[in-house]
Amino acid sequence: MNENADLSLKIVIDSNELNWEPSPIPGVDRKQLDRFGGELGRATSIVRYAPGSSYCEHKHSGGEEILVLSGVFSDESGNYPAGSYLRNPPHCAHMPFSKDGCALFVKSKHFHPVDQDSVRVNTNTSTWHQGLVPGLSVMPLDDFEGIATALVRWEANTIFKPHTHPGGEEIFVLEGVFHDEHGTYTAGTWIRSPRYSRHAPFTKSEGALIYVKTGHLDNPVPHVIHGV
Repeated sequence: MNENADLSLKIVIDSNELNWEPSPIPGVDRKQLDRFGGELGRATSIVRYAPGSSYCEHKHSGGEEILVLSGVFSDESGNYPAGSYLRNPPHCAHMPFSKDGCALFVKSKHFHPVDQDSVRVNTNTSTWHQGLVPGLSVMPLDDFEGIATALVRWEANTIFKPHTHPGGEEIFVLEGVFHDEHGTYTAGTWIRSPRYSRHAPFTKSEGALIYVKTGHLDNPVPHVIHGV
C-alpha cells in the first residue's frame, strides 16, 4: 500500500481533516501522511493511543522517530510527556504503551542502517539557539550525514530569505500559523517539499512552532522504503 509515495510532488495535508484509522493493535489509531509499502514499509503518521493501550514487544528494522504531541507515551525505558523527542535506531526493540493516552508524530523505517544513535530530548527544557534571522530560534534534535531534524520557533512577523532545499524538506506545524508564498499552514498541517524546492517562509501576528526535517528526500534508502 502506498500513500503520497511520489517524492517528486509537494504534499500539503491538514491532519485535522483526516479521519482516524485503526491500526492492527486495538486502541491504537492513526492518520497516515505517507507510506511506502505495506504495514512494514516506511511511513509518516500521527498515532493516537487510547488510555491503557499497548503494543507487544516489536523491532523497528529501519528505526523510528517520535515526537510526543500530547499526553504521556511510555515504554520499558521510561515515560515521555508531551514535547519529548525519541529516536530509536535500526533494529531496536521496545514495548510501547500509554497509561492515560497520548498522541504522537511518528516516522518509521527511514534511517540509514549505519545510523545507530539513540536520542532522547525533552524539548520543554532543552536550549534554544538563535536562528539565522531575528525572531527565529532553533532547537536541534538530530543530525546525521546531512539529514537534520529540529524544532524551529518563529516569533510574530518574522521573515526568512528565499532559499532552496537540495535534499527536500518536511514540516509539521505544531503551533500558530506558518506561511510562505505558496500558502498558509495552520497547526496540524504537514508539508513535504521535494528536492530542490524553494520558498520564502514567514509568519504574521500568530507566530509559529514547527518540526523540520531536511536532506532526507535526497537519496532515500531503498531497503528502508521497501521495509526489508
